Amino acid sequence: MTVHPPAAPPPEEHRPDGRGPGRRPAGQRMPEDRGHMIRRRWLTAVIIVLLVGIPAGYLVISAGQSRESGIDKERESSAVGLQDNWPSLMKRRVFEVPVPAGASGVAYYETSNWRTSRLYVQFTTTATGLDAFLAGSGTSRSALVPGRTTVSARDADIVGWTFPDGLAWSGTTVDRESPRPDTDLTVDLTDPAFPRVFAVSTTSP
Repeated sequence: MTVHPPAAPPPEEHRPDGRGPGRRPAGQRMPEDRGHMIRRRWLTAVIIVLLVGIPAGYLVISAGQSRESGIDKERESSAVGLQDNWPSLMKRRVFEVPVPAGASGVAYYETSNWRTSRLYVQFTTTATGLDAFLAGSGTSRSALVPGRTTVSARDADIVGWTFPDGLAWSGTTVDRESPRPDTDLTVDLTDPAFPRVFAVSTTSP
């Protein structure tokens, strides 16, 4: 009985790079299927939109808000003469013109340049309101000088105020240490129960 040696396995095919069959060179990627490619491109587009769109939208909104704010300020600064309204609480604090609660006929006007800023305010109040206003301004009724109008002709002309003879005018000036404002106060006490106040507060930034 003749025993035949086992058949030798077929010789393995070798590639020029020395790698065996079925092996992919290191770093070589599998072919990308269409679905994966579409998802990757879609994700990339979304990221680009977010990176570009969000800052752009923010800039548009900010620009719109700045423009509206600028328009409001421009309207206020370009208004000619007194505005029939209360000055903002911030203005009253900055210029130290504490218009008393319950005052009527309140109007104001503000001017500003690189050197000085002025707030013109007028209102009618009660005898008690006048005392409270003077105290809040750092002065008192005793400081009012009968027959004196402390608002200058220039300031009066800017807002159209007149101080005719025949009325019971009294006035004083509140001098404060810089940078706090100085305030010229002129009061019409013709009707002591309802005095009319004219104030010009000036500050130098």
